[in-house]
Formats: sequence, C-alpha cells, structure tokens
Amino acid sequence: MIVAGTAAHAQTPYPTKTITMIVPFAAGGPTDTVARLVAQSMGNTLKQQIIVENVGGAGGTIGAARVAKADPDGYTLFLHHIGQSTAPTLYRKLPYNAIDSFEPIGLVTDVPMTFVARKDFPAKDFKELLAYVKANKTKVTYANAGVGSASHLCGMLFMSAIDTELTTVPYKGTGPAMNDLLGGQVDFMCDQTTNTTSQIKGGKIKVYGVTTKTRVPSLPDVPTLNEAGLPGFEVAVWHGLYAPKGTPKPVVDKLATALQAALKDQNVKTRFAELGTEPVAENRANPEALRTFLKSEIDKWAPIIKKAGVYAD
Repeated sequence: MIVAGTAAHAQTPYPTKTITMIVPFAAGGPTDTVARLVAQSMGNTLKQQIIVENVGGAGGTIGAARVAKADPDGYTLFLHHIGQSTAPTLYRKLPYNAIDSFEPIGLVTDVPMTFVARKDFPAKDFKELLAYVKANKTKVTYANAGVGSASHLCGMLFMSAIDTELTTVPYKGTGPAMNDLLGGQVDFMCDQTTNTTSQIKGGKIKVYGVTTKTRVPSLPDVPTLNEAGLPGFEVAVWHGLYAPKGTPKPVVDKLATALQAALKDQNVKTRFAELGTEPVAENRANPEALRTFLKSEIDKWAPIIKKAGVYAD
C-alpha cells in the first residue's frame, strides 16, 4: 500500500556562508572595536565567519543606507551607535527610515565617553580647561568623527552647556580624529572609552573627565564631569545590532541568540572591561528591547538637536 502525504519543506539552514557586519565608521574607531569583538564571538556560535566592513561617511548614514537596501537574508548585519537615533532629526532627507528600514537584533553595550586633549594642552584639570576654552573660544579646535557621530553629539551638548562656540574639525571617523589629536593637530575631543582608555593609560593624551554619573572602573582616578565642575552633564553611547527589514524572524532570533552568547563570552567581557565598558544585560540584547529603546532615544534627541539648531543638511 502506498501512503500519500505532503512532506514539509525543510527549512534552508542558516547560516551557510560568510556574514558581513557593516560598521558605518572608519576602521580603528570605537564602534569598529566593539563590532570586531562581537563579530568574532557570534561567528564562533554560528559556525560561520562574520567579517566587519567599514562603510564610513555622513555620520553613519551611508553605511545605514547600504544595509537598508541589502537583501534581507541574514547575511548583512549592521552595528551602529546612538547616531541611529539622532540621524532622523540631524538629516532632513534620509534615504531610509531609522526604525522601519531595519530589523532590530539587540542592544550590545553602553559606552562612557571621556573629555581628552593633546598631551601638551596647557590646562591641568577640567576647571582650567573650561577657563581656557572660554578665553580662547574659536581659537580652540574641537575634533569630532563627523556630523551625527557620538563625538559630535557630545561636543554639541558641551558647547551648549558652557554657552561657548568652538572651532569644530569634523573627520570621517573617530580613528582619523584620534590620530590628529595624538599628533597635536587639534586641541581636544570627546570620545568613547573604547578608543581612549589605552591612549590615556599610555600617557599619549590628557584626560579631564568621564561623561557618566559614576566613575569608570578602568579609569578610577578620572573624575566625572559632574565632579569636575559641569553639573548634570551626562552622555553614554549605546550600540545596537540590526538586519535589513524583512529578514525572516527565525534568522533574527538565531542572530539574537548568538549576540546574547557573545555578550556572555568571557573574552568579550574582559576586552570590554579593558576598554571601559561592559555588555548590556541579557534582557536588553533582544529585538523588542532595541526597538523600544530606539524609539525612545529618537524622541529624546529630537528636541535637543532642534534647540541647538545644528543640522547635517
């Protein structure tokens, strides 16, 4: 007797080839550092290599636009920071929607920022730095990684807080900006601990404060800016992982599971700690948490940017 039946189609296994993780900034910057650590660990879990590709420019929007147009098959990922929430206000015409063009995978880490200067900058502490920049104003050069970058946002808030305009020098990424700071071509910048901790400990740059409510364990002797004389100033740079809109839910879920495993990876935790940060809690490393948080951050930054009147176009 022949038994007829309809066999269920076997699902295509995922992944079966190399995955690309787009970082919308230059190689060597803080977001790039976070991405490479996470990509290596996730690749181990998924049994496939994840390569990091740097697609910098326009405050992260060029890389974001590329991912938004990519095939939603799980083989193109996107790791971005707080700039994903500020771009909708900073850029009047975006070729994508910061929420609707992507599938959230999960939050990755919250990174403190540091106020740092060239090693021969004359101010010995933050109080002297404030006095110096107010006295010299546009003669002082403030580096950032480009409009919409975390360093740009931090600098914008700083200038607003002290009611002083400085000469800003934008770069195509934090790496190039740091190189010029190290070389003494610019005076100071606000940058993530992932990019400054080793330079601070090596005595290659001066540090004046961290932007978090409490001191950073990897830099215990560095005061918060609140302690140093700028009450209420706080900026933390969060990072999130995304895929193009329409990526199948089973793939997104598998990527989220791999992300959660990466954030528990002792090597990742150790390297994050050395860089002055730590993985987010597990209940934040999932699609719904990132989706909700991104919406709240867009709502938070929109009025701040509009009040400052700083736009990218």
